Amino acid sequence: MNPTRHVLATTALLLAVPFAALAQSSTGAAPPPDQGGKHHGPPPEAIAACKGKAVGTQASFTDHGGRTISGACTQMGDVVAVPPPQRSHGDHEGPPPQEK
Repeated sequence: MNPTRHVLATTALLLAVPFAALAQSSTGAAPPPDQGGKHHGPPPEAIAACKGKAVGTQASFTDHGGRTISGACTQMGDVVAVPPPQRSHGDHEGPPPQEK
């Protein structure tokens, strides 16, 4: 192999490796890294509640706060899960303030 072909072959190989790694990482083989505590997508309990059920079927699960969440199984990306309850614009995490 002449030197020019050797350089071209090496360059092509070096360029192909990052693309192959990118293609493999986008297959969903591993979960995305933790992003500072922010949760993306439905919790595992919401997915488990709809396992084996058709979209539109009613299901419920208990969240980490001990609340029962009920709703229709909904297609959410590539999973079927009970969606989180819709919060109004003024809702915030935690219990309501105590009245005096």
